[in-house]
Amino acid sequence: MDTVVARLGLVVVDASLNLLASNPEATQILTYPDQPESGHLLEALVIKRIRSRLGDRKSLTQAGFVGEFVSARRTYLCRSFPLNLAFNGHESRDPTTVLILERKRNGASTVEEISKRFGLTRREHETVQLLFQGLTSKEIAERMSISANTVKAFIRLVMIKMNVSTRSGIVGKIVEPRS
Repeated sequence: MDTVVARLGLVVVDASLNLLASNPEATQILTYPDQPESGHLLEALVIKRIRSRLGDRKSLTQAGFVGEFVSARRTYLCRSFPLNLAFNGHESRDPTTVLILERKRNGASTVEEISKRFGLTRREHETVQLLFQGLTSKEIAERMSISANTVKAFIRLVMIKMNVSTRSGIVGKIVEPRS
């Protein structure tokens, strides 16, 4: 039996959520069911959908992106990663963000469902959300305005509650199908 490989949508945006780059999968996910011809109309539609479906107008920082959204009766996970561009040894002043759009597998849990199922506190939940976005303990600490040691303590408590022994085990509990 052939397995279907899920293709990831990849979008790069600036701080104002202007489109810098995207792959065809992201364009298809964001524009469905509309399929304008390529060019300015397509780019304008992609930007409009990013701002309306993914971006939180109150906070256009990385934390301001939704975790999931629905397109064509399919649920997609949206993960965001800051991209610190450096040119000639100087870091760019304009933050750039990479968004990864991935179709949610049937039965996969959300961070909210996991938090309820395992009785996570609000701060543990916040830590797991940032961990799921691929951030390091240091990056999570900066976002949460706490020390890296406190983040590590939260992660250890979450691992105990979830009965896993690694950070990837936590993420695995989120993406595994529920039985």
